[in-house]
Amino acid sequence: MFKMKVHWQIIIALVLGVVAGSLLQFLLGDGVAQSRWVLACEFLGKTVFIGLLKMIIVPLIFSSIVTGIAGLSGGAGFGRLGLKTLGYYFLSSMLAIVIGLGAVNVMKPGLVDGKPNPEVAKFIEKHSENFKKKGASVNEDATGLREDPHPLGIVGDLVERMIPTNVFKAASDNGAMLSLIFVSLLTAFGLRTIEGVGKEALVSAVGGLNKLMIKITGWIMRLAPIGVFGLMAATIAQTGPSFLLSMANYMLTVLIALGLHLFVALPLLLVFLGRVNPWRHFCAMRDALLTAFSTASSSATLPVTMRCLQDKAGVSKCTSSFVLPLGATVNMDGTALYECIAVLFVAQVMGASLDFAAQLSVVVLALLTSVGVAGVPSASLVAIVVIIQNVAEDQPWGGGAMAAVGAIYAVDRILDMCRTSVNIFSDSCGAVIVARSEGEKGVLAAKGAGGSLGGESEE
Repeated sequence: MFKMKVHWQIIIALVLGVVAGSLLQFLLGDGVAQSRWVLACEFLGKTVFIGLLKMIIVPLIFSSIVTGIAGLSGGAGFGRLGLKTLGYYFLSSMLAIVIGLGAVNVMKPGLVDGKPNPEVAKFIEKHSENFKKKGASVNEDATGLREDPHPLGIVGDLVERMIPTNVFKAASDNGAMLSLIFVSLLTAFGLRTIEGVGKEALVSAVGGLNKLMIKITGWIMRLAPIGVFGLMAATIAQTGPSFLLSMANYMLTVLIALGLHLFVALPLLLVFLGRVNPWRHFCAMRDALLTAFSTASSSATLPVTMRCLQDKAGVSKCTSSFVLPLGATVNMDGTALYECIAVLFVAQVMGASLDFAAQLSVVVLALLTSVGVAGVPSASLVAIVVIIQNVAEDQPWGGGAMAAVGAIYAVDRILDMCRTSVNIFSDSCGAVIVARSEGEKGVLAAKGAGGSLGGESEE
């Protein structure tokens, strides 16, 4: 098996994980969560594989941004790169939100025969207290969002998190991605303004660190099949099939909307803005997509995404090292789309009808909160709560709406894996489009696309 290409190893591990998880759920029933088999699978997936990926996030991002910007010809080049990147992020996020809004209004997943879903209503009543206990443990460290609103709103909260009071503390926190990017940009611009032996030594050292992190990423990816198997087995074992049936229409709505964005909207952007073959890009990013699906973490997948873009899609280190870390923080297409569907689903289940103005406010809030959500599993749940609090404030259904989030929480893991893949692919599309607009000739060239992370031969 280990002589196969990495993506085939990961696909086989995904299938075996689903089979093993289903078997454990069938044999152990309600006690599956505390089973040593499930705990062992979680250890392999979360502690070992995701832990190793998270271990290299800070040095990889710092070294990539510094070396990438140090290679730019001038300040104007960086400004142009930044404007193109932010423009793409806004466009892709708005497309995702519109698709999500259209899907939930057409399919109406919270209704059955025009009335609120009775099975979901029963689940909400039964599990509301349990969800509140679980939700209480979800805090800013895990999600990147404050439980208490900032006096200056979401923008003020983002600026506050961007400027660290302690650089070394921020460097040790994978959740402080905005702070890390801000410090990396300051360091890179600072190096561009000094001259002499000191500058050459520092740039050389950071460049060496970047090469080392890329090499270590390759080693970690050798363990990907084992980690993916553990993650999938543990997830499937604990996500029983009983409640999934009553939430099937909701899950189907989310998956259709995500599929439209992933397989229609983003490829069209690649064709018309990047002038590249979408299929070639899918092939180049397959390892990153599979890793994102299994880990449900944009941050943990970042090292793999970066290597796929540079080694297989042919995007320069300069472009990828700027676009990707920023995208993992502020460009969450799948999350924004999901937030829209989830909030309107809650309203439908509660028997409420949101008018155009209310849905427009959902769009704006989804766009803003998706920027603040950290790239960790289930972080968007807090963002959904924030939107509901704003939309349902002073409404008759507002009091019970928070309990309805429990129904979403019950099936969130599977959907989280799917929307993380969309987030990652959107970031990579942005890097390709920006690189092509900058005149990079080797992007998705016939020889470079579809290569293998592990260095296997293509024959």
